[in-house]
Amino acid sequence: MYFLELGGEDDRFAAREAASAAADVSRIAPGIAVARGLAPERVRGLAYTHRASELLGRTDATLESARALLETATLEREGSVAVRATDIRGSSGVSTTEVERTLGGVLVDRGFSVDLEEPDHVLRAAFSVGELESGDDLEPILAGETRGDSSTTPQSERVSVCALGWLTAESVRDFGSRAPTDKPFFQPGSMDPLLARAVANVAGAREGRQILDPMCGTGGVLVEAGLVGADVVGTDAQEKMARGACTNLEHFLDDPTESPTGTPRGSWHVGRGDATRLPLADDSVDGVVFDAPYGRQSKIETHRLEDLVSGALAEARRVAPRAVVVADRSWLSEARAAGWELEAAFERRVHRSLTRYVLVLE
Repeated sequence: MYFLELGGEDDRFAAREAASAAADVSRIAPGIAVARGLAPERVRGLAYTHRASELLGRTDATLESARALLETATLEREGSVAVRATDIRGSSGVSTTEVERTLGGVLVDRGFSVDLEEPDHVLRAAFSVGELESGDDLEPILAGETRGDSSTTPQSERVSVCALGWLTAESVRDFGSRAPTDKPFFQPGSMDPLLARAVANVAGAREGRQILDPMCGTGGVLVEAGLVGADVVGTDAQEKMARGACTNLEHFLDDPTESPTGTPRGSWHVGRGDATRLPLADDSVDGVVFDAPYGRQSKIETHRLEDLVSGALAEARRVAPRAVVVADRSWLSEARAAGWELEAAFERRVHRSLTRYVLVLE
């Protein structure tokens, strides 16, 4: 069993992304989830999970409870240790310095030596207090539907949790180096790399997989998918955008060294093309991601926006078993008409006048 330290403002979305690197992910407190299995190498490429640790146990979010847990836990390790504590979102009020000192003392009493610079093992202690919402990842408001039962109203409970565990893997926090304005080719409205990495992961990006973005724009999603090892394919109806995406992909993926995530960088192919008529065979890619045009009009003269998105959804269904759609509204009725089922839905607030909706389709 492992525990995950989640990031961002939406734990449901973070947990859904974490499921691309872990099995049976379940939230247990604000900012904390547990999982039964883990692929450490994929944790490095997660956007909204900071760390994964092998779970020693969980208890109440107090120093006294954490100390009692550690004093009785089975510790099947040897060597030097360091303790790192976090008070998630400042919710528990514990002193992380006091936690680290106290738990470090327990470990010394149990035969470990302390090495704060290069320890053999790091003990993570995560404290969280707050409301934990129950329910699934389907948002009726996105679909314009009600289900006629209590599942439409999320229930919550007050929880107090301290999770202790041995650090197993950390995500690589290098997204600031790929801010949209810092890329060789930039256009306003480009997706930030954190969200781009997350939706790429949800779509299944990893080494040995192929990810398609049929409205690739500046190529931001494809860059992030390629940096976790996926081979990527992109099309865009505008020649300017297709050329710009090539510039960005060449800059970030045409490098013989490993990606910062520790995987080989994926290959890439981009061309000018119509998302409603993809030059791809049936079932030829593993996942599709696209950021649908915002507003009322498509920039493609030959398509109304509704026709463009409907056609892109139909083509995505033809070429892949999974799609992730980012948009400024729900396109669920069009997705269902194309043969998709809604697996999950999320809202991502960008700023006061823009909320992005993320639909995960199977």
